[in-house]
Amino acid sequence: MLGADEFISSPPRKTVRFGGTLTEILLKYEKGDTTDFELLKHQLSDPDIKDAQIINWLHEFRASVAYLTKELGQLVNILLKLPWLRRSREVVEEYLGFLGNLVSAQTVHLRPCLRMIVAQFVPPRITIREDDVDISDSDDDDENISANFDTCHRALQTVARYVPSTPQFLMPILVEFFPFINKSERTLECYVHNLLRVTVYLPTLRLQILELIIEKLLKLDVSTPQQDIEDAEETANNCASEEKSTEEGLFDMEEDEDRKGNKAVSPNIERMAHPLAERLDILMTILFSYIRDVCHVDGKLDINNTKDLYRDLVSVFDKLILPTHASCHVQYFMFYICSFKLGLAEAFLDHLWKKLQDPNNPSVIRQTAGSYIGSFLARAKFIPIITVKACLDLLVNWLHKYIDNQDKGANAYCDVALHGPFYSTCQAVFYTLIFRHKQLLDGNLRKGLSYLQSLNFERIVMCQLNPLKICIPSVVNLFAAITRKYQLVFCYTIIERNNRQFIPVVRSGTGGDLVQTCTNPLDSFFPFDPYILKRSKKTIDPMYQFWEELSAEDLEDLKKPIKKGTSEDEDDDFLKGETPQNDGVVEIAPHSYESNTRSPVSSIGSPADCYVPYPL
Repeated sequence: MLGADEFISSPPRKTVRFGGTLTEILLKYEKGDTTDFELLKHQLSDPDIKDAQIINWLHEFRASVAYLTKELGQLVNILLKLPWLRRSREVVEEYLGFLGNLVSAQTVHLRPCLRMIVAQFVPPRITIREDDVDISDSDDDDENISANFDTCHRALQTVARYVPSTPQFLMPILVEFFPFINKSERTLECYVHNLLRVTVYLPTLRLQILELIIEKLLKLDVSTPQQDIEDAEETANNCASEEKSTEEGLFDMEEDEDRKGNKAVSPNIERMAHPLAERLDILMTILFSYIRDVCHVDGKLDINNTKDLYRDLVSVFDKLILPTHASCHVQYFMFYICSFKLGLAEAFLDHLWKKLQDPNNPSVIRQTAGSYIGSFLARAKFIPIITVKACLDLLVNWLHKYIDNQDKGANAYCDVALHGPFYSTCQAVFYTLIFRHKQLLDGNLRKGLSYLQSLNFERIVMCQLNPLKICIPSVVNLFAAITRKYQLVFCYTIIERNNRQFIPVVRSGTGGDLVQTCTNPLDSFFPFDPYILKRSKKTIDPMYQFWEELSAEDLEDLKKPIKKGTSEDEDDDFLKGETPQNDGVVEIAPHSYESNTRSPVSSIGSPADCYVPYPL
């Protein structure tokens, strides 16, 4: 508390008390005498009010909370606007005591109190104008911001302690105050961090808060296609190279070196060039850190905490992620938590498997579940080969049963609208084999080949449903090359026939030119394609299986099957990692969802859209 001398030395207008005690002022107001009441409001609203004055007023208000009924809501709102947070420790403690007394005696003011606290979950706003345009945003230079957030959470805990129903009133306010995505990265970072802190002492809100955060992240993710991020990075790199070349040509070498030195220590190295990607990267880093901290106690995995969080995240995954197409990064929260323990990864695969085989689920959900299974098995380093084999057994057996059922029906023809889950499962199996075949064959080639032969890929490939016609070309071509090498099935006759059956779609291009395109109707994608956000990818990379570029020897091996008599005159387009553009032949083309459903060729760590020629 401030000393008496400092209190007395403050301006007279702020220290003179009109109308006696607070209780007397409020009683006069009830009788219709508003003069002293208006003076009271004026003094409380003074922007230059001193700490000692705030403490004295709060002390009186704490003793008079019984009078602060709904009719005095205007006065309470003025009290809630007092600049208490960035004041002395004495002011903060007195204000927290006032909040506790207020909400316990007058619960009608609970919502305004909660709104006041939540509004402090972001850095203070400062006014900035550029060319007469208001670009005001958060003050990133507040040194006490961390301590202020701590105090806010103390205030919220105080309110919750006095009013047990606080969580149900708090959640709509948390939704309302979530910043727009065009706010500064710091504003979004602070708000999300503070939301996650709330889940620690109000655990009943954890599922709803996680759902809110992931929903916002998902909107950011789908608004920022991977190709846009890569284009922005490429443009930024080119500009940096040009700038560096210009600097190196300057005559003033000392000044030049000084500028280079400044750039060397710049934190922009890890910044994403795309502004929305930068925001997403920061928020994903926070989410990963939260998952790690909840699941680990004193550096050791707490299995009960981990299971509880896993259940909440799976619930959010089912509600938000699974029905959303074209998300690139947000789904990795499931990838990350599953890496903590094999049992979690197996539980996630089992969860997806149930979604896939349940005919009561919408077809698009079943297809997406199949895509997640294939991508997860292929990309997760922490999944052992024994689990991969168990999953392949389930998937392939289901495919054979599906074929059995269709052979006797009237719908045994190639139609993705009728058989979407079947094609998605085929693609999951093909994709898993592409990434995992070396491990399946490692150690004991004969035993590994025997296992792969037992899967009977030939029946799947040759069936009337014709999955090679529907699955994505890059997957089909690599699957065909691998299965040919190990004499599991010969796919090229079917691929050639499918190519001839594709009907070109003629449309008008820019300038009136005619463009021939082919579309693949299988709306499928690989949800765990390479993660490209610079900061948060450091969490994912150690447990992620990147696509290993094939060596020249591997390429030759894929071109030349084990059996003898193969033509030696095969084209070498596969060596180039490109699909040949042959006149008069329509190749299997990527479908209309190209940018979202398969790895762009420019993606580091993705299998290129390669072409393995078939024997003549």
